[in-house]
Amino acid sequence: MLRITLEPDAVLLSVKVVSGAARTRYCGEWDGRARIAVAAPPEKGKANQAVITFLAEMLDVKRKSVSVVSGHATPLKTIRIEGVTADAVRAVLQPDRS
Repeated sequence: MLRITLEPDAVLLSVKVVSGAARTRYCGEWDGRARIAVAAPPEKGKANQAVITFLAEMLDVKRKSVSVVSGHATPLKTIRIEGVTADAVRAVLQPDRS
């Protein structure tokens, strides 16, 4: 099950980012984390921005509502998402969606 932590106005989502993929997509769960492949390279924050944009679009929230709170320079990240519930995140992040 996806590791999601609740905050008063947001949720924290544990993510494993695979950068340099052919296309940006959700790849299912890995060790309790949402595994997201991004086409952006892991340099100068490009992969982080790709994950932020991807999650904002999938969850139908503004980009400024999504931020990386830990793991800026590693593939294992914690993403803060404002304005959604844990159930909404789980519903959108299904293995067959991309």
